[in-house]
Amino acid sequence: MEMTLQLGIDCADPQRLASFWAEALGYVPEPPPGGHSTWREYWAAMGVPEEELPAGAGEAPESIIDPAGQGPRVWFQQVPEPKVTKNRVHLDLKVGGGREVPLAVRAQRVTAKVERLTEAGATVLRIMDEPDMEHYAVVLQDPEGNEFCVV
Repeated sequence: MEMTLQLGIDCADPQRLASFWAEALGYVPEPPPGGHSTWREYWAAMGVPEEELPAGAGEAPESIIDPAGQGPRVWFQQVPEPKVTKNRVHLDLKVGGGREVPLAVRAQRVTAKVERLTEAGATVLRIMDEPDMEHYAVVLQDPEGNEFCVV
């Protein structure tokens, strides 16, 4: 039996997070299936009652996909409660190239990605600059406070 993986992220503003994470991951907004012009149109065709859809739901993509078709689909599910504690699971965006790449080069790559992500709405929480351990990483929060690392 074949299995695929979808990453679901609870949030207050699915379109905002979909846009942010598309930038962070190099993903693209997922087009509505079956020739529908919007996700709302698709959901209506599936029989989802209008009153079950939050205001604005389905007008812009709430999911993103890997354009190469290799990574998991990421779906942003609108929920009423805010995030209140540290994530139990987080993403590591590995852009440095690994330990075989010189630390200075890895740090430059990480810093460049962090700059793009802060422009897109991320907040830097801390920089883990440990040259004695040959390690450089940055811990950030997405626009809704979900922690992730750029390594």
